Amino acid sequence: MKTAVLGGGAWGTALAAQLARNGHPVALWLREAAIAEELRTRRTNHLYLGDVVLPEGITPTLELGAAVVDAEAVVVAIPSQFARGVYAQVASRLAPGAVLVSATKGFELDTLLRMSEVAAAEAPGHPIAALSGPSFALEVARGQPTAVVVASAQPAAAEAIQLAVSSASFRAYASDDLIGVELAGALKNVVAIAAGILDGLGYGHNTTAALITRGLAEIARLVAARGGRADTVSGLAGLGDLVLTCTGALSRNRRLGQALGAGRTLAEAQEPHQVAEGVRTTLAACAMAAASGVELPICERMRSVLHEGQPPRQALEALMLRSLKRE
Repeated sequence: MKTAVLGGGAWGTALAAQLARNGHPVALWLREAAIAEELRTRRTNHLYLGDVVLPEGITPTLELGAAVVDAEAVVVAIPSQFARGVYAQVASRLAPGAVLVSATKGFELDTLLRMSEVAAAEAPGHPIAALSGPSFALEVARGQPTAVVVASAQPAAAEAIQLAVSSASFRAYASDDLIGVELAGALKNVVAIAAGILDGLGYGHNTTAALITRGLAEIARLVAARGGRADTVSGLAGLGDLVLTCTGALSRNRRLGQALGAGRTLAEAQEPHQVAEGVRTTLAACAMAAASGVELPICERMRSVLHEGQPPRQALEALMLRSLKRE
């Protein structure tokens, strides 16, 4: 299968590596000429993936339109705020029947649309899937065992991408719950920032376990309200990704929270060349909750910390002092 991956960051490059290991020729579109040259000459992307040597079969390109020509599957792994523009640019160049695969865990802030909805708006008529689950890019690039979910409202599209990416070290499960997979994958980043804050404040495992459990309950409420399924929340795209992102040292959202908990400002906590999607997702999640009539107290506290200047320790106290409820 001829494939294209749009986005030369850690996740896009890791997915390109997985596809190339499976024998699929991959055109990898990226913006940085220096990284493209490094990929061509050394088969590395040191800025994002260190000294990992990538497989042959990846062709880096700076030309967006050229990357997608004749591609049977186009994987989009770029920050959510740039997604609409990229889909709009490639729409007229896509091959008939090409499957669009969103690997972005976020929302469009102005419209509150999921990434698959943005893709459908800009490139109508193409099958659309989302790839999500507990998957740090560096470990995928190294070929370490990983399991993910490929979701689509069109079973044939999900199964085609499932087959394309799966290998002895990368197992993909198919799902038809596109809503649940996308919502869970985006919302876990908000909870991961909160988990990092707890660590930065010096709290222990009891506190983190409580946060993860109640964070999962919030994700489940919003998924149900927006039309997703409960079994998705308890699976790889929900619980699996939440646990990984809240506890793993490679989580950029968790690291950002740790810096905030240690007293740094949001501007100071942002890492160069890295996007912590949870910062923007917090605003979208709270807006979705209000529109859907559900409570997301952790997300609301994170909005207060990230966008309204509330001190992190004060936000935790506000959560603990909420009125008592049944579980």
